[in-house]
Amino acid sequence: MTVRRHVRLVNKSRRVCRNIVYPALSCQLSCMKLLKATCLGLVFTLAGCHNTVNAQAPVTPQINPPVSNHQHSDNSVPDVPQTDIPLLTQIPPPILQGKWYKPPVMSTWHWQLQGQLDTDYAVDIYDIDLLDTPKTTIQSLQQRGKRVLCYFSAGTYENWRADAPQFPASSLGKPLADWEGERWLDIRNPDIRPILLKRLDLAASKGCDGVEPDNVDAYANPSGFPLTYQDQVTFNRWLANEAHNRSMAVALKNAVGQVPDLVNYFDLAVNESCFRYKECDRLKSFIDQGKPVLHVEYPFKKLDTEDERTIFCQQMQDRQFSSLILNRKLNGRQRYSCL
Repeated sequence: MTVRRHVRLVNKSRRVCRNIVYPALSCQLSCMKLLKATCLGLVFTLAGCHNTVNAQAPVTPQINPPVSNHQHSDNSVPDVPQTDIPLLTQIPPPILQGKWYKPPVMSTWHWQLQGQLDTDYAVDIYDIDLLDTPKTTIQSLQQRGKRVLCYFSAGTYENWRADAPQFPASSLGKPLADWEGERWLDIRNPDIRPILLKRLDLAASKGCDGVEPDNVDAYANPSGFPLTYQDQVTFNRWLANEAHNRSMAVALKNAVGQVPDLVNYFDLAVNESCFRYKECDRLKSFIDQGKPVLHVEYPFKKLDTEDERTIFCQQMQDRQFSSLILNRKLNGRQRYSCL
């Protein structure tokens, strides 16, 4: 190949990198990946996009743009240094066929993550901590006709967990406000995935009917990493499929801005405070697909009186939501159910 042809190919590749490669991806990494498949190992060091691509390179699947919500804060230049981490950008199709638990709309539930678990509620679903709850408790609930969702944090590091030392230092980001000992994780880092898979394996071994992975909206929070909307969608879809691979249901926790890209992957939604922040409309597609929305509000001034709570519950029932009012510590000391 002549130098002149090299130049033409490089110029053409620059245009492809600029116009085709999904804007949320790193241009350099994307071009390097395509170079291996299409340019027979030729390496060019150029300003802007450093490698060449073939003009017929596949286009990254289209992802709906991000929608801001109340948890969004400063998502600017991170304080944590960025490392060379390969982008995990493959978008697998949802796993739809299986024998895992598929809860119906308006299932009743109890959510408690701290304190002595009250097992006497006449509800369909208990949502409890995976790592702190013994298998015998889960089995006892199931023997009494309850289904059990097992909570764990998928997007944050918690320094009190037994597996905390397994997380590499490079994956730890900014602390979470008001949650001592908890830090955001770099969800692009492949080294955290085996740790999370072990947690899913633990849930399966304990007999959990489903899982509730928390903190799956790091892209919309000040995590300390330059996480994109697509990074989060890819990670969340991976989590859902891995839960289904273990014959467990999986709940989408909050992340209302990504519902259009995730509703087909998840079996239900668990939401905090959509009433307070006027976000409940974003969860309608779960109801439309026959998937429940397990919803909780924490006390605030619009829920102070019995009349206000009655009006709130009627509105949530009209939406077919399974709504509770709980205290923020989720320790079982305050509970008001709309169903």
